[in-house]
Amino acid sequence: MQLFVNDLTVMDFSYLCPKRGMVGESWIVDVILSGDLNEESMVLDFGKVKKQLKYLIDEYIDHKLLVPVEHSYSQIQRDEKSDRVTVDFMRPDNQSIHLDCPAEAYAFVYASNVTMASVSDYLKDVIATHLPENVAGIELNLRAEVINTPYYHYTHGLKKHDGNCQRIAHGHRSKVLVYENQQASTTWQEYWAKRWCDIYIGSTEDLVEINETAFSSLYQNAKQHYVFAYESSQGRFELAIPKSESEVIDTDTTVECLAQYMADEHKRMDGSSTFKVLAFEGVGKGAIAFA
Repeated sequence: MQLFVNDLTVMDFSYLCPKRGMVGESWIVDVILSGDLNEESMVLDFGKVKKQLKYLIDEYIDHKLLVPVEHSYSQIQRDEKSDRVTVDFMRPDNQSIHLDCPAEAYAFVYASNVTMASVSDYLKDVIATHLPENVAGIELNLRAEVINTPYYHYTHGLKKHDGNCQRIAHGHRSKVLVYENQQASTTWQEYWAKRWCDIYIGSTEDLVEINETAFSSLYQNAKQHYVFAYESSQGRFELAIPKSESEVIDTDTTVECLAQYMADEHKRMDGSSTFKVLAFEGVGKGAIAFA
């Protein structure tokens, strides 16, 4: 017997990619459980599926940075005393990415690349240990939202957030809708899809000097990187990322601030028009701004 739940949850996270750098992503999760009926004549109660499995997925993937442990670029060091982890992703041509964060900010995927298949295997191993004996198998279908308009992948961190959004490197795959003088503008939507393709968006107030961080190996290459650091309730987060793959804004990087930033940018580029921007944060949620 099989039990299925579609649209169980959406995982918003970022991952390290050898070619693209730090990539924000949003994947929808469908699940199929196989097994015998229990004493309630069920494979597993739907309420438990939605609650327990969603909790595990959120705990192990959502709002984390996924690191491909087996890729040659990945260098990982863990301080057992402080439970902090340093990740150096040694891409060539001054495109390396460096993080020093609490361990809970990462998910370590034992594969050479982060893909839907490798993440599915990682999650199945995690979930299998929490299933009742009558459940013999689990299938996970990870999929991206079908978006027929331009979209972008972005990564950020929200230091003022009480929850997991404070982690410095988590992200989203997001569409954007732009209206110029009340008319939908594909041109402007494509502009943002290109400008924010695989981007890290940081806040000016979080920029620090390289000598204020743990990135001693970067002293020779610091001019090619932005260095961000902040303290939040989960601890101190530090990130060094290529300037060519980043954008720095003067506000926080909440979706509300990003939507207004985009609208203001349109007004700056074309002061004769009015603009409305719908900026999405992952799947089915976002903010609206006007200029």
